[in-house]
Amino acid sequence: MAAGAAELFNGERAVVLLFVSRVLLSVPHSLLYEALALFLLVAGGLLVEISAEGSTVPHRFKTRPGASSGILLGTVTLPAAMLSRLIQLSRVLPENDVTSEEVEGLSMQYWIASASCFGVLIFFCLALYCSAKNTGSFQLRSSEALKYGLLQTVLYVAVCSLSLTTKSDSGSLILIKLLWLICHALATVVLIQHILLTFPSCASLGEALLVSSGLVLYFSDMLAHTLTKTFMFVTSRTLNFVGYGTHSEIATVIQGVMLGLFLLPAFYKIVLRGWFHLKNLRKPEASIANGGPHSAVESSIIFYASLSVMLAILIPIWMCVVQDFYVHPIRWVLTFVFTDPLKRLALCVYWICVICASVLRFYNISKHSKIERILLRKYYHLVAVLMFLPALLFQPTFLDLAFGAAFAVFLILEMIRVWKIWPLGDIVHQFMNAFTDHRDSEILIVSHFSLLLGCALPKWMSSGLNDRPLAPFAGILSLGIGDTMASVVGHKYGVLRWSKTGKKTIEGTAAGITSVLAACSILLPLLASTGYVLSQHWLSLLMAVTVSGLLEAYTAQLDNAFIPLVFYSLLCL
Repeated sequence: MAAGAAELFNGERAVVLLFVSRVLLSVPHSLLYEALALFLLVAGGLLVEISAEGSTVPHRFKTRPGASSGILLGTVTLPAAMLSRLIQLSRVLPENDVTSEEVEGLSMQYWIASASCFGVLIFFCLALYCSAKNTGSFQLRSSEALKYGLLQTVLYVAVCSLSLTTKSDSGSLILIKLLWLICHALATVVLIQHILLTFPSCASLGEALLVSSGLVLYFSDMLAHTLTKTFMFVTSRTLNFVGYGTHSEIATVIQGVMLGLFLLPAFYKIVLRGWFHLKNLRKPEASIANGGPHSAVESSIIFYASLSVMLAILIPIWMCVVQDFYVHPIRWVLTFVFTDPLKRLALCVYWICVICASVLRFYNISKHSKIERILLRKYYHLVAVLMFLPALLFQPTFLDLAFGAAFAVFLILEMIRVWKIWPLGDIVHQFMNAFTDHRDSEILIVSHFSLLLGCALPKWMSSGLNDRPLAPFAGILSLGIGDTMASVVGHKYGVLRWSKTGKKTIEGTAAGITSVLAACSILLPLLASTGYVLSQHWLSLLMAVTVSGLLEAYTAQLDNAFIPLVFYSLLCL
């Protein structure tokens, strides 16, 4: 029995349950329904993850080799982060003027993230049930899992309805919001299937769940604003049925650019097919679309033209009509940079120098040195600290914009690499391959995305009211310092391993935890000197650093994606 319990609650699950317990114990009475929903998510995620072991569902989607399913971790990470942010707002509500619109918008975002993850759990549960019946391995355990899943679904819908009832006066508005959440759940189910089938062997189920629910959440308010504007245009009446609140201008610009880049593949393919169709009608004997150097060059020119039209024309029109953003994004960015040209231009020059020096140095090392790739990759974590830490201390608003610009550049370069766009496709592919590891594939290289987003998300999520000055630094501290020290020390000096099958060592984890605590002890006085009011208790900080360090030691998931969000969630408490 003891062996079965140890297998049931392995290291990763134990750390996740410890993390969620810390969040739930900090929940005030005003967020009781949200806490119950998170508890049901944990129970459902644990049930599905245990049921998925040994089934054919993970193999059906060709998940990343060597990784566990990660369903529990992928289910709770984003909703727990949103709930921690709500706890933070509820803690400072009596002392600060926080509009109900901001709280209502964040609460709706929590329910969207929660419902999206729960919808995927239902999909996984049904897939497990159908898989067990089709393979003839249907057992009593599968039937009981389905019954528990149905019970949890009923309870979850009841809790969600009660929460919406306390925040809405109109019965029709409650129904509309419930339908809105169901639509997000269905969209997440469709999106996670698309991700797993389009990019096979690139992600685990938990990683795909985090990405799909995050994308649905991010573009949710964009869709809401578009529907609202459409309703106003058709009926000449105002409607704000979701209540997301308002965005800063920087967030609006970043969101518009991200929308354009995510729509670019479909737009590019439509333009490309139309161009070659017209060309073949003119010259049917020269089917250039079937291949050849001229076809590659023409496709590349069409790609650059499509990119320019999307970002310079279509997206600004959408921002003007839907977001009431009447300044062209490029003009707005230039105006913003030159508002404080001395500091911001100097910071840009500093970033360019650091990037050029590190890229040239590390690329040459990767080609001519025998240094292991895992250590070489950690040097880029240190580069992230050198780049982002000064900006976060002295130009935090400008860093928000810079994170968005960097992510947009990464997306464009990855499209150029995957589609082999002339003349940069092969060059980018050769360079990126020098720093890949087992978590990357030929189809999609995710390490640089995860590192950038791991540093950016805590900063973006901390915008607005924030009484925990270390929260925006969660990604830089956990990845740039903690993860780097854990890998270097564990690789060189580690002897005692956390598990027989894993490579993580106790020495490395201890070094990572100690380094983050040392960095915090240096960073807190610097923040105090810049005007921050320090309210972070050392016991809470120790708990946050320890839990995130243990998660790095035990998880087989993409730690760049999960650890910053877990660390951020705990720092908000």
